[in-house]
Amino acid sequence: MSKTTTTRYDVAEHLRTPEEMAAYLDACLEEAEGDAAFIAKALGDIARAKGMAQVARDAGLSRESLYKALSGERSPDFDTILKVVKALGLKLHAEATRGRLRGPTSRSGSRTAKRRAA
Repeated sequence: MSKTTTTRYDVAEHLRTPEEMAAYLDACLEEAEGDAAFIAKALGDIARAKGMAQVARDAGLSRESLYKALSGERSPDFDTILKVVKALGLKLHAEATRGRLRGPTSRSGSRTAKRRAA
């Protein structure tokens, strides 16, 4: 019987285009369920695909601090996330979730009704 050898999968090796990087980040944002360290790790994967040293320069951070921030072992400051996203040439996207957010009309209407009742 022949011996099977495996290698560790590294997603950074497969993120070749800006579109692939954006799709990967979008999928990770969808799956994160509030886990900021998970998002940081995803940004780290993208940064490694682009080149950590260049991303660090573009974000105005040291390479070492960028590695630490995007290791997935901790949640970096949101300011750092914004710098890295910009350095990667990506944008964050917000979308309303169905049934979870109330529109401004319903909130202000309820306050007005409370004031009238008082």
